[in-house]
Amino acid sequence: MERYIALYTLFFIFFLCSCNKNNKEKISTYPILRSNFENSLVIDGVAEPVRYTTIACPSNVEAIITYLIDDGTYVNEGDVVCILEDNDRKTIHDNLVIQLETAEAELSKVKADLLMQYALLEAQVKNNKAETEIAQLDSLQLQFATLTQKRIKELELEMALIEKKKFEKKLKALEVINKSEVRKLELNIQQLTNRLATAKTILDGLTIRSPRKGLAVVSNSRMTGEKLKVGDNVWNNMPLIIIPEVSEMKVKMMAGEVDFRQINEHDSVSFSFDAMPGNVAYGKITKKLPVGQHYKRDSKVKFFEVEASVDSARQLPEPGFTVNCRVFIKQVHDTIVVPQIAIYEEDSLKVVYVKKKNKYEMRQITTGLSSSKEAIVSEGLRPGEVIALIKPPSSMVRGKTK
Repeated sequence: MERYIALYTLFFIFFLCSCNKNNKEKISTYPILRSNFENSLVIDGVAEPVRYTTIACPSNVEAIITYLIDDGTYVNEGDVVCILEDNDRKTIHDNLVIQLETAEAELSKVKADLLMQYALLEAQVKNNKAETEIAQLDSLQLQFATLTQKRIKELELEMALIEKKKFEKKLKALEVINKSEVRKLELNIQQLTNRLATAKTILDGLTIRSPRKGLAVVSNSRMTGEKLKVGDNVWNNMPLIIIPEVSEMKVKMMAGEVDFRQINEHDSVSFSFDAMPGNVAYGKITKKLPVGQHYKRDSKVKFFEVEASVDSARQLPEPGFTVNCRVFIKQVHDTIVVPQIAIYEEDSLKVVYVKKKNKYEMRQITTGLSSSKEAIVSEGLRPGEVIALIKPPSSMVRGKTK
């Protein structure tokens, strides 16, 4: 019987040793080294140009798109990118053409009528002059005429003189009337010509050409929120096409409320791009918009717009490329950093378990800056020590250091 008890005892001790050995093997450890601490956030963003040229619908126009260049087409200066149709503007232009032609015909008619009146009046003046000269010739015979005949001739000369003065006044008045009437018609024609030129400029402006070379990005419709297409209605100064200047780019991010509070202007950011493997870029936070946008209608979740500059890059991204943004909130160089999972709370104290040969020592530490994954240990640990990543069983803990 004693033999069986001894064997059982040996087996139990062997089992405990095996368990302890397995526990030792299962405890992962972390070597203490001096490294850099980083508290960062990863947010998705979109690459956008800092500056761009907007091609918009002309002022005072309500039109329909009859031709539109494909989105993402590279264009040169002067290329036709969009053609609009505005029936009202076409009607106004055609009516002005008719009015101008009518006014020019009216001016020609008035000039002709005035010239004819002027010619008739001049003929009357010449006729009066001839009659006056004849009457003056007849006056030589008056010395042989009776008093009555003399009086009649004198009266005829007076009448001829009166007619002459009347014709001279009519000529002057007709000249003034000519100038006034013609000037009035000429001013009307000038106004119609100016209006027609403006109407033609607007009509010509419905064929829209690119002011510069670059990548043409079709704008979204204000009615549908989707890309503009042929048949869509557009109106006064509505953006049609955007041509970005890709020499300088920025990144726009939409951060959740928690992340937005942690981000500060001038925080450093690193960028990577799904469409450009291996390409990296760096910049800083330049703008935070304090007004949030709801994730969707009736949603309480808000996202806030954050912009970052792209200060250096192996290769600048194209507009619209998705960007993986790592925002560095806090950075400390050359310090002791441990994983958060290795830090435990014991009696309101923060402790770690430092490996001492085959055992562990529970040691109090003082932490500084921390993130969700790591924390800086300002007191309690030295480089070269090893700590447990999981809490060791109490049988393996020997000693406490505060």
